[in-house]
Amino acid sequence: MAYDASELPDVSGLTVGIIGGTGDQGRGLAYRFARAGQRVLIGSRSAERAAQSAKEIAALPGLPADADVTGNDNASVCADADVVVIAVPWDGHAATVAALREPLAGKIVVDCVNPLGFDKQGPYALRVEEGSAVQQAAALLPESRVCAAFNHVSAPLLANPEIDRIDLDVLICTEERELVGIVAALAARIPGMRGIYAGRLRNAHQVEAFTANLIAINKRYRAHAGVRITDV
Repeated sequence: MAYDASELPDVSGLTVGIIGGTGDQGRGLAYRFARAGQRVLIGSRSAERAAQSAKEIAALPGLPADADVTGNDNASVCADADVVVIAVPWDGHAATVAALREPLAGKIVVDCVNPLGFDKQGPYALRVEEGSAVQQAAALLPESRVCAAFNHVSAPLLANPEIDRIDLDVLICTEERELVGIVAALAARIPGMRGIYAGRLRNAHQVEAFTANLIAINKRYRAHAGVRITDV
C-alpha cells in the first residue's frame, strides 16, 4: 500500500512532551511541533530550565499567535503529555527512562536517541545490550507503547526558522501498527516530512547506527543530510 497522508489520523489535539527539550534535537522538534500548532511541553530535570527553554522557543518566529509551549520537570511533562519524545544524550538514556516508568505508563513513547561514540576517526555505532536504544526503552517501560522515530532529523534544520519545509522521511520502528499512523501523522505536521514504517523494534539498531553515516556525509559535504525512501 502506497503512502497516503490523507489516511493518517488527526493528531492535532495531542499534547507532545519532549524529554530532553533543552538540548538541540529536543528544542528543534519542540519548535517544529509548536510551529505546526501542537501543544508542546518541554521537559528537563530542572523545571526552571525547562520553563526558560519553553520561553525561548515560544519567542521564535513562525509560530502561530496561539502557540502553546510550556516547560516543567520531566515527570510532570510525562504525566501531562499524550505522546512523549525521548531526546536525551545516550549516556543518560537508561537512567532517565527508568526514572520515568510510572508517569510514562500507558503513554506513547517515541525514542529518537542514537547510541554513538566518537573518536579521532569520527562517529561510530555503540553496542547496546538490549539491541538498540529503543529496545532498551521498551525493556524499561513495559507499560508504555514504545517506538523509534525522528532519529535522522537534523537539529540545525529543525531549529532554523527560515526553513519552511524539511524534505525527508522519518523511519518508524515499533511492535504496534497503530503507532505507525499516529507517529506518521505527527511527522506529517512538519511540511515535507513523511513517516514510513521500517519494521519492528529489532530493526531499530541499524536505523540508529545509520546516523553515524549521516554525520560523516554532513561533514564531507557540509550538508544536513536526511533519508528519503523511494517508490513508497
